[in-house]
Amino acid sequence: MTESKKIPFGRPWIDDRDRNAVMEVLHSPILTHGPQCKAFEQDFAEFMGGGYAATVSSCTAALHLAYFHFGIGVGDEVIVPAQTHTATAHAVELVGATPVFIDCELKTGNLDLSQLESLITPRTKAISLVHFLGISCNMKEIVALAERYDLKVIEDCALAVGTRFQDTHVGLWGDVGCFSFYPVKHITTGDGGMFVSRHQDVVESVKKLRAFGVDRSFSERSLPGMYDVVTLGFNYRMSDIQAALGRQQLAKIGEILARRQENFTQFKTRLSDIGDILILDAVEEDYINSYYCLTVVLQGTLAKKRNEIVTRLKELGIGTSIYYPQPVPRMTYYQKKYSYEETRYPQATIISDCSIAFPVAPHISLEDIEYIVENFQQVLQEIDQ
Repeated sequence: MTESKKIPFGRPWIDDRDRNAVMEVLHSPILTHGPQCKAFEQDFAEFMGGGYAATVSSCTAALHLAYFHFGIGVGDEVIVPAQTHTATAHAVELVGATPVFIDCELKTGNLDLSQLESLITPRTKAISLVHFLGISCNMKEIVALAERYDLKVIEDCALAVGTRFQDTHVGLWGDVGCFSFYPVKHITTGDGGMFVSRHQDVVESVKKLRAFGVDRSFSERSLPGMYDVVTLGFNYRMSDIQAALGRQQLAKIGEILARRQENFTQFKTRLSDIGDILILDAVEEDYINSYYCLTVVLQGTLAKKRNEIVTRLKELGIGTSIYYPQPVPRMTYYQKKYSYEETRYPQATIISDCSIAFPVAPHISLEDIEYIVENFQQVLQEIDQ
């Protein structure tokens, strides 16, 4: 093995343009209710190639706002992937609706379309889907099914800035798209998110909901301090400091996506000779991946040795992650509330228990990739003896 390095799984790409943009806001008299959030919304909609956008405090907030806006609540059901971050399910729980979990495909981690229709009941009001690791779901089939049953489609795009299906950016296929700008995502605002929709009226409604249900924004008040509250709402706003950072990050998105794709391709090529691993990916021409990370699913005799392998890689300075550590219905809160039958989610269980996520973000160099692959191969050989 080569000399040990220190390679983190995630590291935001922050440069002087980002820092200067934040400092400009800090030197201004307005830190929120200012022009940066509005400009960021316009920039993001332009990047997607259409639709409308509203800045929010997190992707979770965007998901919660979606269900709240559509009046989904107690007595309603929402189909939710078993293989996702718990926030996807939490947003359903927060409005009092019931998540109905669906297993995933093994090759992509996305929800299993073959099971989708069988889970629809008279109580089903929406399909929540996740573009897993930046790999698009088959939106044509999902939207067609939703239209047949008059269901809302909520797209969790937390890892999917830059993901497209049939040349349309994800988030613009369903009724709502929800994005995350957490530090290790494609772009960051420190923390924060974006709510998007093809429907202007939906976004305009959510802009009120994210700010207490107030009827007019700070800049729209003819008399300072005077406003009315027209609906129940939340405090889910993004600050101008965050939005200024987000705008600069978005300006680099072309280079960010290109470097992620190149790193993913280099990784995948170098891993191609290793047996007993499956690399999650979508290779059909309709799918444009945003390459959040490269995830391998260990198979054969390696399948039960994931934790040992991750520990060995960590000792070598190689940062990895797991997406996600458990199927959501196996997590304590959901297991206690709804019970858990492992046989219902076999593919999600395999991905959770047997996968390793490797970094492909811009902080990773070709030298880093070669170091990771060389040591990964060596660890597999030693463990599998």
